[in-house]
Amino acid sequence: MAVAIDHPITDDHAPSPPARLSLAPGTAPGLLDGAWWPRSRDLSRELPALAERLDHSWGRVTRVTVNPAFWPVIPRKVPVTGHTVHVGWFSNEQDPHKLLVFSYSADRLDLLIIPPETDPAAAARLMSAATAPGGLLTASRLMEDERAADDATESRDREEEWEAEGGTAPPPAGNPTGPPPPRSGRRK
Repeated sequence: MAVAIDHPITDDHAPSPPARLSLAPGTAPGLLDGAWWPRSRDLSRELPALAERLDHSWGRVTRVTVNPAFWPVIPRKVPVTGHTVHVGWFSNEQDPHKLLVFSYSADRLDLLIIPPETDPAAAARLMSAATAPGGLLTASRLMEDERAADDATESRDREEEWEAEGGTAPPPAGNPTGPPPPRSGRRK
């Protein structure tokens, strides 16, 4: 896999909107500490808003790491208000749906990365699941579970549409429908 490492290009005229972030309450141990829902796959544009939000509530962000699977360009450094955040990446060692955030004072946060194209209802479910105290599901497992639930809903919606248009679903196995089969022989 080729990873593009680029120098950040900053646009001082277009501030980033606030980060969409949800953190687990308190210090309940779990595999994830929260979830982050970026608006794009541009780390240079997304990280400043995340760092600014975390700098005030958690501790000054000094470094983040990602898996390059979903990030087309990974900058080495990202300037944020008052300091620089160093960016690293790991292909095999890090879950592709997880962002690791490091700070001098507060140690580390493990955040589920919700893809930017995720619809708001699914993102809300994922944020809730990632912030459940004592959660034991990995970031990739949460994404797989959401995809499976979405596929099941889509399948059910297609079946309901089919039936509403006059089609019928096949009967369940072992439960035949229609008139009973003719009997052979006569009764006495």
